[in-house]
Amino acid sequence: MTTSPWSERTLNLRVDGVDLRISAHSVPGPEPVVLLHGFGSTKEEYADFSRFPGLAGHAFLAYDAPGFGASTSTRLDLVSIPFLVDVALAALEQLGIDRFHVVGHSMGGLTALLLADRIPDRVLSFTDIEGNLAPEDCFLSRQIVTHHSDDPATFLADFATRTRQADEYSSALYGSRVLTTVDPQVVRPVFESMVDMSDNGCLLAHFIGLPMPRMFMYGEQNAHLSYLPELRRCGCALVEIEHSGHWPMFSNPPAMWTALREFLVYSRLPARSGPPKLADLQASLEAEGQEWDTRIA
Repeated sequence: MTTSPWSERTLNLRVDGVDLRISAHSVPGPEPVVLLHGFGSTKEEYADFSRFPGLAGHAFLAYDAPGFGASTSTRLDLVSIPFLVDVALAALEQLGIDRFHVVGHSMGGLTALLLADRIPDRVLSFTDIEGNLAPEDCFLSRQIVTHHSDDPATFLADFATRTRQADEYSSALYGSRVLTTVDPQVVRPVFESMVDMSDNGCLLAHFIGLPMPRMFMYGEQNAHLSYLPELRRCGCALVEIEHSGHWPMFSNPPAMWTALREFLVYSRLPARSGPPKLADLQASLEAEGQEWDTRIA
């Protein structure tokens, strides 16, 4: 058996007075792709980045957020979305990463949005995989309100059961593993901050105002999202992943990786004025059986 192309490492960080041990996978190099996972997910969901044609060999960093996977924190009650932004900044500083591409899914997409908004001059491109942009995106996190429980472990167990039974691609897979990837103590502070920011944070305006190339990726089951027309009008690249809902890394990873590869190619092209012109990328995607949403042009 051959060894993996990435190396495993532990980052010992201190953020806002809290000691963290962050478990990470990385391939060193300039302008890496930084991948931020969603709630209940881990860095392992992005390990195939280093194997996919056209992405293999590119520098990348993926790590478990504190309270998820193999990463730990001395104060899990303080792990909120703003705290996760500070964790990302501390990890980038320790690894000496200046400019980078960022990819974030769900919780990680919201974290990446705030990160890109804070240091826009360092972010080369932003791929948002169904990260929160509006109140309607809280179909998971708002359960902390709609299905209240005083016991974190009980809430997480019931959350896993509801998710396993949901009618969405890969819900059963996601729900079956969330109990093994999340410390129950981190659920309330993360979910409450996601709901608060989605309801009150003007996230869509922040996303639209970002200066770097942006792609919003969503599963076909979520093509009803109310803000997609606004993203088209502002020139954001939109990609709908077939046979997928909220978790394309489970339900259709080849399409997800293909779209990311082509967007990274586009983001390296010379800067243009006006909306992105994606004819070349569209042709490349069509050759591989994946369609680019041409309505953004």
